[in-house]
Amino acid sequence: MGWITLTTDFGLEDGYAGILKGVIWRIAPAAQVADLSHAVSPQDILGGALVLECATPYFPTGTVHIAVVDPGVGTRRRPIAAHIGECYFVGPDNGLCTLLLRRAEELCQPVQIVRLNNPRYWLDDVSSSFHGRDIFAPVGAHIANGVPLGELGDAVRDPLLLDIPVPQSFRDGLRGQVIHIDHFGNVATSFRRSHLEHLGRSTALEVHYRGQVVRGLAETYGQGRPGSLLAMFDSSGCLALCVVNGNAAHQLGASVGDPVEVLLPRQVTSQ
Repeated sequence: MGWITLTTDFGLEDGYAGILKGVIWRIAPAAQVADLSHAVSPQDILGGALVLECATPYFPTGTVHIAVVDPGVGTRRRPIAAHIGECYFVGPDNGLCTLLLRRAEELCQPVQIVRLNNPRYWLDDVSSSFHGRDIFAPVGAHIANGVPLGELGDAVRDPLLLDIPVPQSFRDGLRGQVIHIDHFGNVATSFRRSHLEHLGRSTALEVHYRGQVVRGLAETYGQGRPGSLLAMFDSSGCLALCVVNGNAAHQLGASVGDPVEVLLPRQVTSQ
């Protein structure tokens, strides 16, 4: 028995996500398949990468993570499979596995990547628009059945990596950006704890976004009144703007890519 997860931007209206499961179960009937998300925004590769980063540590060793956010389907972009640390990744070579690779590097874990150019492990008829069904799902199922990566294709040593936004210093503090908005309307930014821990007391920081100023970082939603705007670290470790019992994205008019600033304590206290 193998474990497989699915992450896509397919939505649930058209049956595409279900088709992936059908393909998998025809090849690996005993596989346990979990849906991470089929609501990644269309063509949002970074959004898909963030879903994988958050979820993969909580699955058993050897889980195969099939990810299909693939605006380049049918072009010359490579289909790949990878053994990254304790898990496998199957999907397009467009940066979806960037954060998995970065974590493996930080933990000094082994990485093996291959280009999927052995059609023996694909469906017989491959369309130009649905590689999730015709290549990625069958390959993921074969990996779950124990097929080694070396049989799936040739080695890849130059995977495409996303340019992950990193906060930058400026005169008054640090400047980052919105990188994700979740189902609840929480607005996640590119700030991590490590970016802010040297700035001093969290209660002295100010977060500036779209004309709003949030003073201090909360530890829980319960620290604010219903409808109030808070800044806090979310479960994935990102600094996020949240509205208690509300939707911060709607209230703020938030969009991915918007600039966000965090002011240092010395600038805050001098104003």
